[in-house]
Amino acid sequence: MYLSQKNDLKHASTLAQAIARKDSLAVAGVYNPLSAKLAKDQGFEALYLSGAALSASLALPDLGVMTSDELIYAVRGILRASNMPLIVDCDTGYGEILNLMTLSRTLDDMGVAAIQIEDQIMPKKCGHLNDKRLTTVEDMCRKIAACKSSVNETLICARTDAGQVSIDEAVKRAIAYQKAGADIIFVEALKSTSDMQFVRQSVVGPLLANMTEFGVTPETSMKKWEELGFELVIYPVSALRVAAASMRDFYKSLRSDGSAQEFKEKMMTRDELYGVIDYHLYEELDKTIVKSTIPTTD
Repeated sequence: MYLSQKNDLKHASTLAQAIARKDSLAVAGVYNPLSAKLAKDQGFEALYLSGAALSASLALPDLGVMTSDELIYAVRGILRASNMPLIVDCDTGYGEILNLMTLSRTLDDMGVAAIQIEDQIMPKKCGHLNDKRLTTVEDMCRKIAACKSSVNETLICARTDAGQVSIDEAVKRAIAYQKAGADIIFVEALKSTSDMQFVRQSVVGPLLANMTEFGVTPETSMKKWEELGFELVIYPVSALRVAAASMRDFYKSLRSDGSAQEFKEKMMTRDELYGVIDYHLYEELDKTIVKSTIPTTD
């Protein structure tokens, strides 16, 4: 409950235990508290807050223009709604070393399971786009070490975008980042099954894969990711894309037809929505509030 439940600060160890099972874990991408609650209700064990999804939900491009305050606000709501292990995409760290350390400590205090940082420089870009500019291996390793020294429990996930140079360079960086203290390695934008196999053979330790749509990574099933040996597989923007397309189509229909009737069967009912947000449990907190009845319709 929002008014009584404290967030479980053991999310990092819960995620670590899931990783240790060596089964590929599908991690649902979320972008606000409602999406997080819906993912939890469907049985997912971990969530991923994508910078791309969050910035898009704010009608901003994924170019590093979102602020750390906006990220923290979203994290707080998602943890409150789900109380689940959450991996937070922190892009390039929202500044230099001291800014990153402050953000890392804040997220650790909030109970975030893992912090993800990447080796691009500003303005950063989606990992599946061209012309990404990389920081040096040394600077990225310093960021990883700074993150690690700033947290008590939270795991550190290091992402490399060096695959645009070569898969060999990406693996070289991945190994260096692991030595610098990264708990999870994320080689972004893998272009083939052979690249996936090469990363798994070369990097010892937990790997995260990005199964985003409309990118350079071929569509790969969870069964195949498990065969390849990747512990975590994120679906970062999928839910937002589905929601955005549905809202666009609804608004288009409403504007042209002057009625929402066509979409009524596709909607979550009032009763279903109230169930997701625990409406009646909130009413029970204050006995002076008469329990609401759901209007009946023909």
